[in-house]
Amino acid sequence: MNVVEAFAKAPYVRIAPRKVQIVLDLIRNKPADEAMAILKHTPKAACEPLEKLLKSAIANAENNKNMDTSRLYVAKCTVSQGPTLKRIRPRARGSANRINKKTSHIVLVLREAE
Repeated sequence: MNVVEAFAKAPYVRIAPRKVQIVLDLIRNKPADEAMAILKHTPKAACEPLEKLLKSAIANAENNKNMDTSRLYVAKCTVSQGPTLKRIRPRARGSANRINKKTSHIVLVLREAE
């Protein structure tokens, strides 16, 4: 069986992967239009880049793969940790604390429901 998939990637997103994972769990295996509604009405910081990524994946499905957008669902969505940006914050007595700014690589895969 030949399964057609459309995907979109967002590498180096400046948000911690564990924050993105919470929102990805909400939209996994949901229809694309329902996933978009969930992302619009969830008050999490990760929703903004994920909404943009979902729109991109839907556009890829429609324009590149000739898929029916009304039958699309989120088949796979993964997040992995990207490189960590290391910053230093001055502290008392000339010492310093390290601040780790984490990044994420997000992948979203859409399929057509049978």
